[in-house]
Amino acid sequence: MNATLAEQPLDLLTVYQSFFGLSERPFNITPDPSFLYLGPTHCAALEQLKLGISERAGFMLLTGEVGCGKTTICRRLLSELDPQRYDTSLILTPRQTETQMLRSILVDLGVKKIARASGELISQIHSVLLERIAAGKDIILIIDEAQNLSVDVLEQIRLLSNLETDKQKLLQILLTGQPELKRILARTDMRQLRQRILVHAEVKPLSRGDLAQYVNHRLACAGNHGRVGFSGVALFAIHLISRGVPRIVNQLCDKSLLAAFVRSSSTVGVQDVLRARREVSWL
Repeated sequence: MNATLAEQPLDLLTVYQSFFGLSERPFNITPDPSFLYLGPTHCAALEQLKLGISERAGFMLLTGEVGCGKTTICRRLLSELDPQRYDTSLILTPRQTETQMLRSILVDLGVKKIARASGELISQIHSVLLERIAAGKDIILIIDEAQNLSVDVLEQIRLLSNLETDKQKLLQILLTGQPELKRILARTDMRQLRQRILVHAEVKPLSRGDLAQYVNHRLACAGNHGRVGFSGVALFAIHLISRGVPRIVNQLCDKSLLAAFVRSSSTVGVQDVLRARREVSWL
C-alpha cells in the first residue's frame, strides 16, 4: 500500500468503515443535518434565525467563511420548521436573472402554471403569498451563496420584501453568504436593503476545543464506540492546518483515518495527519 491516498481505489477509501467499526464515513463534506455539530456560533446562529422567523422579522442574514457550515445550518433550520405552518423556498443557484429567480421561487412553492413576464411573476407571487397567509401559512425564502447575486436581483429581492398586509410581511427572507456579502450590503446603493435586515447571524471557524468535540461528535454519529480516536497532537495539527474550517477538517480527518487504516492503527496520529496534508494539495 505504497500509493498515495488520492490514488487508492474507491473501495479502499470506504473499507476503513469496517476496520474501525463505523456504520458510514464520518467525515463526508456533504451538508448532512444529522451530522451537524452545534458549536457555540452554530448554536447562536440557529437560535437567532429561529427567533427571527417566529417573530416574523422579515429580512435576515447569515454569513460565514467558506466551509463553516452555513448550508448545513439552513438545512437544519428547514428540518425543524413545521410543514403545516411554513412553506419554504430554498434557492441554491443564485446566479440567476430577476425573472429566473422569481420563477424559481414559484416552482419551490409548488406552483404549476407560472407566468412568463417579470411584472406578471411579481403579481403571481403576491397572489400566492396572500393565499398561503390566508390559509395560516408563513412563507420562508432562503437564498444560499447570496454574495453571487447581481445588484438587479438584490433589488428585486428588496422589492419582494415590501409585499405585506396591514399586519405582517408576506415573505420572510434569509440571505446566506460569505463575508463579502456584508461588504456588498455595506455599499451606499444597498442601504435600503441593508436597513431592512433585522437579524444578522454569523458562524465562525471552530476553536481548538470545539474541533476536538466536533471530531468526536462526527465519529459518534457514524457509530464509533471507542474503536478509533485521534491523538491530541493529531487534533492540534488538524486545527493548525484547517484553521478550524469544518469542510477542511472533514477532508483532513477522512484522509487521516485512511492513513491510520493503511498502517492498521486504531489511533490517528500526527504522522497520519501530515500524510493527509500532503494529499490535500490546495491547502
